[in-house]
Amino acid sequence: MTKQQRVKKAVAILKEFYPEAACSLVYDEPYQLMIGARLSAQCTDARVNIVTKTLFKKYPTLDAFADADLSELEQDIKPCGFYHLKAKSIIEACQRIRSVYHGKLPDTMDDLLTLSGIGRKTANLLMGDVYHKPAVVTDTHFIRITGKLGLTKETAPPKVEADLKKLLPPEESSAFCHRIVQFGRDVCRARNPKCSICPLAEICPSKTIDKNAKIG
Repeated sequence: MTKQQRVKKAVAILKEFYPEAACSLVYDEPYQLMIGARLSAQCTDARVNIVTKTLFKKYPTLDAFADADLSELEQDIKPCGFYHLKAKSIIEACQRIRSVYHGKLPDTMDDLLTLSGIGRKTANLLMGDVYHKPAVVTDTHFIRITGKLGLTKETAPPKVEADLKKLLPPEESSAFCHRIVQFGRDVCRARNPKCSICPLAEICPSKTIDKNAKIG
């Protein structure tokens, strides 16, 4: 089976397995997804959602974040970790969106990468979820699982992204990334993957035998 055949099969199977493909971060406005994604670095999405539920009420607009007091914002996001760096980059990114992009989150990789704290992974997330453009979000689940599926031998995020862009149908790429994340949490865990009940076992060259596995 070629890589193209394997990825086509994986896309179809995971679409059936997870018909709803969505980011687990809760947001209403595009800039809020940017902030949530920034907070999620070295932090779980579940914790970020707890923090942003209050945060987005306290700072209800892009301007509110752009004009936020740094020390106060640091305390507001402290539970997410690395709060000094994250608060500074959130304020700077919102200020740049306001001053350079007239208050609208940019929609290209080059422009998104000019925002403080935004790397390719987050930029791809924003392009895919906000603007529905082809995007490959190379988080740890995605890198690990695409490697196990034999779709890439790379481990560096930019190289994994480049490899998968060659294989994935553009219109499926963003949703596939979300499905892979959920699949990684439910089935293909880093420790004790549930290969015996894995819907991708038939196309996975890395499958092993496990017993008494249950999804969830």
